[in-house]
Amino acid sequence: MNSGHVAIAIDGPAASGKSTIARELSKRLGLVMVNSGTMYRAVTWKVVKDGIDAENPAAVAEALEKMNLQCGVDGLDSTLTVDGIDPGEELRSQEVNAHVSHVAAVPEVRRHLVDLQRSYLQHSDVIMEGRDIGSAVFPDTPYKIYVDADPSVRQGRREAIGEIDSVTDRDRKDSQRETDPLKVADGARVLDNSGHTVETAVEAALEILIQQGLDLPSLNA
Repeated sequence: MNSGHVAIAIDGPAASGKSTIARELSKRLGLVMVNSGTMYRAVTWKVVKDGIDAENPAAVAEALEKMNLQCGVDGLDSTLTVDGIDPGEELRSQEVNAHVSHVAAVPEVRRHLVDLQRSYLQHSDVIMEGRDIGSAVFPDTPYKIYVDADPSVRQGRREAIGEIDSVTDRDRKDSQRETDPLKVADGARVLDNSGHTVETAVEAALEILIQQGLDLPSLNA
Protein backbone atom coordinates (compact mmCIF):
# COMPACT_ATOMS: atom_id res chain seq x y z
CA MET A 1 0.00 0.00 0.00
CA ASN A 2 2.46 2.63 -1.14
CA SER A 3 -0.15 5.38 -0.80
CA GLY A 4 0.43 5.26 2.93
CA HIS A 5 -3.27 4.71 3.58
CA VAL A 6 -4.95 1.66 5.10
CA ALA A 7 -7.53 -0.44 3.22
CA ILE A 8 -9.76 -2.93 5.01
CA ALA A 9 -11.53 -5.36 2.68
CA ILE A 10 -14.90 -6.81 3.70
CA ASP A 11 -16.24 -9.34 1.19
CA GLY A 12 -19.14 -11.75 1.16
CA PRO A 13 -22.33 -12.84 -0.57
CA ALA A 14 -25.66 -11.02 -0.64
CA ALA A 15 -27.34 -10.40 2.74
CA SER A 16 -24.44 -11.82 4.74
CA GLY A 17 -24.37 -8.65 6.82
CA LYS A 18 -21.12 -7.32 5.39
CA SER A 19 -22.52 -3.83 4.76
CA THR A 20 -23.73 -3.45 8.35
CA ILE A 21 -20.44 -4.73 9.76
CA ALA A 22 -18.42 -2.46 7.47
CA ARG A 23 -20.50 0.59 8.41
CA GLU A 24 -20.14 -0.03 12.13
CA LEU A 25 -16.40 -0.61 11.73
CA SER A 26 -16.20 2.66 9.81
CA LYS A 27 -17.70 4.49 12.79
CA ARG A 28 -15.51 2.71 15.32
CA LEU A 29 -12.27 3.20 13.39
CA GLY A 30 -12.93 6.55 11.72
CA LEU A 31 -12.39 5.17 8.21
CA VAL A 32 -14.26 6.19 5.06
CA MET A 33 -16.86 3.54 4.24
CA VAL A 34 -17.21 2.55 0.58
CA ASN A 35 -19.97 0.21 -0.57
CA SER A 36 -18.67 -1.06 -3.91
CA GLY A 37 -22.02 -2.66 -4.68
CA THR A 38 -23.55 0.81 -4.84
CA MET A 39 -21.26 1.57 -7.79
CA TYR A 40 -22.44 -1.49 -9.72
CA ARG A 41 -26.03 -0.67 -8.86
CA ALA A 42 -25.53 2.90 -10.09
CA VAL A 43 -24.29 1.71 -13.47
CA THR A 44 -27.16 -0.78 -13.62
CA TRP A 45 -29.65 1.95 -12.72
CA LYS A 46 -28.43 4.08 -15.62
CA VAL A 47 -28.48 1.14 -18.02
CA VAL A 48 -32.05 0.25 -17.06
CA LYS A 49 -33.18 3.89 -17.05
CA ASP A 50 -31.89 4.38 -20.60
CA GLY A 51 -33.57 1.22 -21.88
CA ILE A 52 -30.33 -0.61 -22.63
CA ASP A 53 -30.30 -4.41 -22.65
CA ALA A 54 -28.50 -5.26 -19.40
CA GLU A 55 -27.82 -8.77 -20.67
CA ASN A 56 -25.92 -7.47 -23.71
CA PRO A 57 -22.31 -6.95 -22.54
CA ALA A 58 -21.33 -4.94 -25.61
CA ALA A 59 -24.27 -2.57 -25.19
CA VAL A 60 -23.50 -2.13 -21.49
CA ALA A 61 -19.83 -1.44 -22.22
CA GLU A 62 -20.77 1.14 -24.85
CA ALA A 63 -23.17 2.84 -22.44
CA LEU A 64 -20.49 2.93 -19.74
CA GLU A 65 -18.20 4.97 -21.99
CA LYS A 66 -20.81 7.73 -22.09
CA MET A 67 -21.46 7.82 -18.33
CA ASN A 68 -19.95 10.42 -16.04
CA LEU A 69 -19.38 8.64 -12.73
CA GLN A 70 -18.17 10.94 -9.95
CA CYS A 71 -17.01 9.52 -6.61
CA GLY A 72 -16.49 11.60 -3.50
CA VAL A 73 -16.56 11.62 0.29
CA ASP A 74 -18.99 13.23 2.73
CA GLY A 75 -17.63 12.77 6.23
CA LEU A 76 -17.05 9.03 6.56
CA ASP A 77 -19.49 8.20 3.74
CA SER A 78 -18.60 7.73 0.10
CA THR A 79 -20.75 9.48 -2.49
CA LEU A 80 -21.51 8.70 -6.14
CA THR A 81 -23.35 10.49 -8.89
CA VAL A 82 -24.17 9.35 -12.43
CA ASP A 83 -24.26 12.21 -14.93
CA GLY A 84 -24.71 14.55 -11.97
CA ILE A 85 -27.61 12.58 -10.45
CA ASP A 86 -27.66 10.73 -7.14
CA PRO A 87 -30.00 7.75 -7.79
CA GLY A 88 -30.71 7.37 -4.07
CA GLU A 89 -33.30 4.75 -3.14
CA GLU A 90 -33.79 3.84 -6.80
CA LEU A 91 -30.62 1.76 -6.49
CA ARG A 92 -32.63 -0.80 -4.47
CA SER A 93 -35.44 -1.12 -7.03
CA GLN A 94 -36.53 -4.53 -8.28
CA GLU A 95 -35.36 -3.59 -11.78
CA VAL A 96 -31.85 -2.93 -10.51
CA ASN A 97 -31.91 -6.08 -8.36
CA ALA A 98 -32.89 -8.14 -11.38
CA HIS A 99 -30.08 -6.88 -13.62
CA VAL A 100 -27.14 -5.90 -11.42
CA SER A 101 -25.46 -9.32 -11.63
CA HIS A 102 -25.47 -9.13 -15.44
CA VAL A 103 -24.01 -5.62 -15.49
CA ALA A 104 -21.44 -6.43 -12.80
CA ALA A 105 -20.18 -9.36 -14.89
CA VAL A 106 -19.17 -7.11 -17.82
CA PRO A 107 -15.34 -6.91 -17.78
CA GLU A 108 -15.26 -3.26 -18.87
CA VAL A 109 -17.57 -2.32 -16.00
CA ARG A 110 -15.47 -4.17 -13.45
CA ARG A 111 -12.19 -2.67 -14.68
CA HIS A 112 -13.56 0.87 -14.62
CA LEU A 113 -15.14 0.58 -11.21
CA VAL A 114 -12.11 -1.15 -9.68
CA ASP A 115 -10.03 1.85 -10.80
CA LEU A 116 -12.52 4.20 -9.13
CA GLN A 117 -12.52 2.09 -5.96
CA ARG A 118 -8.74 2.12 -5.75
CA SER A 119 -8.71 5.90 -6.19
CA TYR A 120 -10.22 6.35 -2.72
CA LEU A 121 -6.99 5.11 -1.18
CA GLN A 122 -5.09 8.05 -2.66
CA HIS A 123 -6.84 10.38 -0.22
CA SER A 124 -7.90 8.46 2.88
CA ASP A 125 -7.97 5.24 4.86
CA VAL A 126 -10.94 3.17 3.75
CA ILE A 127 -13.06 0.22 4.70
CA MET A 128 -14.58 -1.15 1.53
CA GLU A 129 -17.13 -3.89 1.18
CA GLY A 130 -18.17 -5.93 -1.81
CA ARG A 131 -17.47 -9.22 -3.51
CA ASP A 132 -13.94 -8.82 -4.87
CA ILE A 133 -12.32 -6.22 -2.61
CA GLY A 134 -9.74 -8.53 -1.08
CA SER A 135 -9.13 -10.49 -4.27
CA ALA A 136 -9.18 -7.81 -7.00
CA VAL A 137 -9.37 -4.26 -5.64
CA PHE A 138 -6.87 -4.41 -2.76
CA PRO A 139 -5.23 -7.83 -3.05
CA ASP A 140 -2.14 -6.65 -1.14
CA THR A 141 -3.93 -5.44 1.98
CA PRO A 142 -3.37 -7.72 4.99
CA TYR A 143 -6.78 -6.74 6.39
CA LYS A 144 -9.36 -9.03 4.80
CA ILE A 145 -12.59 -10.49 6.15
CA TYR A 146 -15.06 -12.67 4.28
CA VAL A 147 -18.48 -12.40 5.93
CA ASP A 148 -20.75 -15.37 5.29
CA ALA A 149 -24.03 -16.74 6.64
CA ASP A 150 -26.32 -19.68 6.01
CA PRO A 151 -28.33 -19.21 2.78
CA SER A 152 -31.63 -19.55 4.62
CA VAL A 153 -30.61 -16.80 7.03
CA ARG A 154 -29.54 -14.56 4.18
CA GLN A 155 -32.76 -15.18 2.24
CA GLY A 156 -34.76 -14.23 5.30
CA ARG A 157 -32.83 -10.99 5.63
CA ARG A 158 -33.53 -10.09 2.02
CA GLU A 159 -37.22 -10.76 2.37
CA ALA A 160 -37.38 -8.78 5.62
CA ILE A 161 -36.41 -5.63 3.71
CA GLY A 162 -38.80 -6.35 0.86
CA GLU A 163 -36.32 -7.76 -1.67
CA ILE A 164 -37.55 -10.97 -3.25
CA ASP A 165 -34.60 -11.97 -5.44
CA SER A 166 -33.01 -15.33 -4.62
CA VAL A 167 -29.69 -15.23 -2.77
CA THR A 168 -28.88 -18.64 -4.23
CA ASP A 169 -29.29 -17.24 -7.73
CA ARG A 170 -27.15 -14.20 -6.85
CA ASP A 171 -24.48 -16.47 -5.37
CA ARG A 172 -24.38 -18.56 -8.52
CA LYS A 173 -24.07 -15.56 -10.83
CA ASP A 174 -21.49 -13.80 -8.68
CA SER A 175 -19.29 -16.84 -8.11
CA GLN A 176 -19.40 -18.12 -11.71
CA ARG A 177 -18.68 -14.89 -13.59
CA GLU A 178 -15.36 -14.96 -15.43
CA THR A 179 -14.09 -11.56 -14.26
CA ASP A 180 -13.34 -11.15 -10.53
CA PRO A 181 -15.77 -13.78 -9.22
CA LEU A 182 -16.99 -13.90 -5.63
CA LYS A 183 -14.57 -15.99 -3.58
CA VAL A 184 -12.68 -16.04 -0.31
CA ALA A 185 -9.57 -13.95 -1.03
CA ASP A 186 -6.11 -15.23 -0.22
CA GLY A 187 -5.33 -14.27 3.36
CA ALA A 188 -8.96 -13.52 4.28
CA ARG A 189 -10.54 -14.77 7.48
CA VAL A 190 -14.08 -16.10 7.27
CA LEU A 191 -16.61 -14.67 9.76
CA ASP A 192 -19.79 -16.76 10.01
CA ASN A 193 -22.50 -14.18 10.67
CA SER A 194 -25.42 -16.61 10.83
CA GLY A 195 -26.04 -16.24 14.57
CA HIS A 196 -24.37 -12.96 15.50
CA THR A 197 -26.02 -9.76 16.61
CA VAL A 198 -24.65 -6.60 15.00
CA GLU A 199 -22.63 -5.86 18.14
CA THR A 200 -21.09 -9.33 18.45
CA ALA A 201 -20.36 -9.48 14.72
CA VAL A 202 -18.50 -6.16 14.87
CA GLU A 203 -16.53 -7.32 17.90
CA ALA A 204 -15.60 -10.53 16.07
CA ALA A 205 -14.52 -8.52 13.03
CA LEU A 206 -12.37 -6.23 15.18
CA GLU A 207 -10.70 -9.22 16.77
CA ILE A 208 -9.87 -10.63 13.34
CA LEU A 209 -8.39 -7.30 12.21
CA ILE A 210 -6.26 -7.08 15.35
CA GLN A 211 -5.02 -10.62 14.73
CA GLN A 212 -4.16 -9.55 11.18
CA GLY A 213 -1.98 -6.77 12.59
CA LEU A 214 -4.23 -3.70 12.44
CA ASP A 215 -2.90 -1.03 14.83
CA LEU A 216 -6.04 0.53 16.27
CA PRO A 217 -4.27 3.33 18.21
CA SER A 218 -2.53 4.56 15.07
CA LEU A 219 -5.84 4.84 13.23
CA ASN A 220 -7.36 6.92 16.00
CA ALA A 221 -4.30 9.06 16.59
